Order: sequence, then C-alpha cells, then structure tokens
Amino acid sequence: MRGFLIGFAALALVAGSLSCSTPLSTREKGAGIGALGGAAAGGIIGSAVGRPGAGAAIGGLLGLGTGARIGDQMQGQEQRQQEQQRQIDQNQAELERQRRELERLRREREY
Repeated sequence: MRGFLIGFAALALVAGSLSCSTPLSTREKGAGIGALGGAAAGGIIGSAVGRPGAGAAIGGLLGLGTGARIGDQMQGQEQRQQEQQRQIDQNQAELERQRRELERLRREREY
C-alpha cells in the first residue's frame, strides 16, 4: 500500500507541475487521465495479489500509453474540424464579397 501511495503522489506531482507551465494539449490530457486511471486500477489489482506498488506502476504505464493514443486521435480530429471550419469561414467571406460586388454592379447598371 505504501508503494502505491508513493507512486500515486509522484504521478500527481508530475501531472500538477506540467499543467502549470502551459495549457495541456488533448493528447497530454488523455495521457494524464489514462496514467491516473491505470495507476488506480493497477494499484487495486496489485493489492489483491500483495503488490500494489508494482500494480500501480504497471497500470500507470499502460494507462499512459493508451490515454496518449486516444488523446492523439482526438487531437487529430479537433485539428481536422478546425481546418474545415477555417475553410467554411473562407467560403462564406468569398460569398459575401461576391454578393457585395453584384450589388455594386446592379447599382451601376441602374444609372
């Protein structure tokens, strides 16, 4: 149990210090959540066999990798959505420019 608490405290300290420096990316958030969840689950499973520290460490590493992979996929999806929105905004601006140009040409034609 003592090893689990030390591992959990170290993980919390690292996660806390990283979150203070810059905003976390989606991938980093996923990795942190996965690591904490994996450490907790590993600690619980490890305590059932008398090795909570080892279980927390192994679970934390597995959770870190899995969380980072999921976060990376989500970050890629967010980037694609941002690019699509940028393209939509550009198209709308071009349509507005063309609408104004048509209005200007209609007014000139009326004179």
